[in-house]
Amino acid sequence: MKVLHTADWHLGKRLDGFSRFEEQIEVMNEIVEIANREKVDLVLIAGDLFDAFNPAVDAVDLFYKTLKQLTNNAKRPVIAIAGNHDSPDRINAPDPLARECGIILLGYPNEKVNLFELDHFKITKSVEGFIELKINHIEFPIRIIHTPYANEMRLKQYFGEEKEAQLNLVLKEQWTKIADEFCDEKGVNLLLSHLYMNKRGTALLEEPEGEKPIKIGNADMVFSDCVPPQIQYTALGHLHAFNNIGTSEKPIVYASSPLCYSFSEAGQTKYVSIINAKPNQDINFTKVTLTKGKALIRKTFQLVDDAINWLLKHPDTLVELTMETDTFLTTDERKAIFQAHSGIVHLIPRVKNVDIDAISAKEINLNQDIKGLFKDYFKSKNAQQEPNQELMDLFNEILNE
Repeated sequence: MKVLHTADWHLGKRLDGFSRFEEQIEVMNEIVEIANREKVDLVLIAGDLFDAFNPAVDAVDLFYKTLKQLTNNAKRPVIAIAGNHDSPDRINAPDPLARECGIILLGYPNEKVNLFELDHFKITKSVEGFIELKINHIEFPIRIIHTPYANEMRLKQYFGEEKEAQLNLVLKEQWTKIADEFCDEKGVNLLLSHLYMNKRGTALLEEPEGEKPIKIGNADMVFSDCVPPQIQYTALGHLHAFNNIGTSEKPIVYASSPLCYSFSEAGQTKYVSIINAKPNQDINFTKVTLTKGKALIRKTFQLVDDAINWLLKHPDTLVELTMETDTFLTTDERKAIFQAHSGIVHLIPRVKNVDIDAISAKEINLNQDIKGLFKDYFKSKNAQQEPNQELMDLFNEILNE
C-alpha cells in the first residue's frame, strides 16, 4: 500500500503584511495532484492544519475543499490531527459529516473514534489513541496510533499525567501499551503525532521563526526511542524542514511544511513523503518535491543600484533585504528600492564603519529640548550614528503636526 504524509499546512498564515493564500491554494492543489498521480491509499496530515485557533473563513474553506479532494470521492481515507496552532474543538466540530466523506479528524490526544463503514473502507477497531482501518482493495489491516498535540493541560486531562512526569515517559507508556495489544506482524503499523521529537544524544533541532514553541525545557522533550518497535513509520508534524530522525528501516519523519513560512526557512525545499508499506517488512519512503509557492530569499548589498538590479531580475520572490551602507538610506533610496520589487518583506539598514569600541556611554541630559533628546535616542539605537538632516527634517514635520 501507499501512504502520503504531509504536515504543517498553516492555512491562513501571513508573512508580516504579505498574504500567502494564493500560494496555499496552489500548493494544496499540488498535494492533491501528487496523491492522485501516486495512487496513494491513505493520507496522513500531522497537525498545524491552520495557523490560528480562529482561522479566517477562506482558510477554513480551503481546508475542507482540499480534504474532500484528497479523499477521491470517499475512496481514500484521510486522517488529520490537530497541532499546537489548532483549536481541537474546531478540528473536531465537523467530524460526523467529515466521516461520511472519508475524513477522520482528531483534535485531542487519546481520542476514541466511533466505528463506521463506507463503501471503500471501514474502521474495524478503535480504542483511545488508536484505530485500525481495513481498505477494501488491500488484503491487510492498517493500524494507526494517533496523538494530536498535547500541552500540559491536555496531558493531565487525557493521560492523567503527574505534575513531575515527563511527556516522553507518558507517551512511551501509552504507545507501548497500544502497540503490544494491537500492532502485530499481520498489518501495517504507523504512528501519527504532532510534537517535538528528537533522537537522544543529538543536537537540538531548531524550531522555525514564528512557530509557537513546543519544547520548553526537558519536560516537553520526546525522544525517538519512545516509539514502539512494532511501528514501521512515524509521521510527525511541527518542524518545517524535512528530516528523518529515525533509521532507514524505521523512519521517524518530519514531512516539512508545504511552503517556506519564515526567513529561517529561506532556501529550503519542501516535500511530501510517499510511503510504501507491507506488513512485517521495512518501509521505504520517497520525498516528492513541492514546487509551488514563492521563494523566500535573504540578500545583502552594499550599493543601492546593485540591490535594485537584483530585485528587478527576481520579481516572483519574497525578500529580506539588508543594506550595508556608510550612511543611512535616504528617502529617495528607500523609495527606489521598494518601487523595484513588490515583495520586500523586510528592509534592514546596517551602517558600517562605526567604531563601536570608541563609543563611550554618557548620561542623557533630560533637560535639553525634544530635538536633542531625539538625537540622543537615535544615536543610542544606531551605534552613535548621528541622524542625517533629512531625518531631522522629517522629525520637525512630526513636531509641527
